[in-house]
Amino acid sequence: MLQVTRILLTAVVSVAAAGSLAAPSSAASHVEAAPPPVRDEDRGGDHLTVTVRHAGGGADGTYELYCHPDGGSHPEAGGACAAVDRNTRWGTETFAPVPDGTICTMQYGGAATAHVTGTWGGRPVDATYGRSDGCEIARWDRLVPLLPDLTRV
Repeated sequence: MLQVTRILLTAVVSVAAAGSLAAPSSAASHVEAAPPPVRDEDRGGDHLTVTVRHAGGGADGTYELYCHPDGGSHPEAGGACAAVDRNTRWGTETFAPVPDGTICTMQYGGAATAHVTGTWGGRPVDATYGRSDGCEIARWDRLVPLLPDLTRV
């Protein structure tokens, strides 16, 4: 009986030890390292197409924007690239919509809309903008002059 108990105890300890040794290596295989931040020299493909509607004051139209170096048909290419750079943060989506469930002020900023497509920081962009409430107005205003400054139109 003592012999059977020793064999069972040895088996239990062996299984537990094997499990604890295997856990770190399998856990380590599931951990993904964060990719390195995008460097300026990696951003040669930054290109956006901005289509603005119902903004008035000559701001409506479709504009091409290239950044790093700045160029294209956008009327304020340098400022537009700077605005997007200023709002680009590692780990966040630069052109993300207002999150569902966000509490926003009930105000109307006008009928202006914008659609931004292209590539930024090596990632595809397909974002729409409006001015239907305080959150949407703030989201628009963060990207001025990529999007027109409607306080001046």
